[in-house]
Amino acid sequence: MKSRNWVRLFLSTLLVGAISTIITGFAVKWSEYKDLFLASDFVEILMVVFWLIGVGFIFSIISQMGFFAYLTVHRIGQGLFKGAWSPAQIVLIAFVLFDLIYFRYQVFAVEGESITEYVLVPVGLLVFALIIAYFKRKQTNSKAFLPALFFMFVVTVIEWVPAIRVNDESWLYLWIFPLLVCNAYQLLILPKITKQKS
Repeated sequence: MKSRNWVRLFLSTLLVGAISTIITGFAVKWSEYKDLFLASDFVEILMVVFWLIGVGFIFSIISQMGFFAYLTVHRIGQGLFKGAWSPAQIVLIAFVLFDLIYFRYQVFAVEGESITEYVLVPVGLLVFALIIAYFKRKQTNSKAFLPALFFMFVVTVIEWVPAIRVNDESWLYLWIFPLLVCNAYQLLILPKITKQKS
């Protein structure tokens, strides 16, 4: 990728991260922020927007680091493991899904709490990853499906680990939605950017 194209990807992903975090931030904490809108306190609203933009930039950079790290790991995996790399990715997806359900439940569940809540979010993430991988496959070829699924699920969960460790519901959702949007954006826009003439 040429430097001009990389800058386009970087800046556009920053913008996607900021916008998605603003939307998610107000949606997740609407009970706290609705009074600002009712009172027409535009200065406070603007301060919240600027704060969310800053947080969105951070999420975007985390997403971009994860994306380029995965591109490197994927190439190494293909070179070292050759035909075994695809089955290895399937095993890792299953392993991360199990861990995300079981260990979160073991560490954070209170007595009598159902495991259902701890199953729904990981399964939702997997479904979203499957949808994006399907579009990636249609965009390129059938070989792109599994790497896209691995990136969208496994790498996103790794990027989400700091929020998982805190286990604050608002941070869990504030963190995961922008990451998913940024990761999906990068995955789907990269072929278009690399084909552009610089």
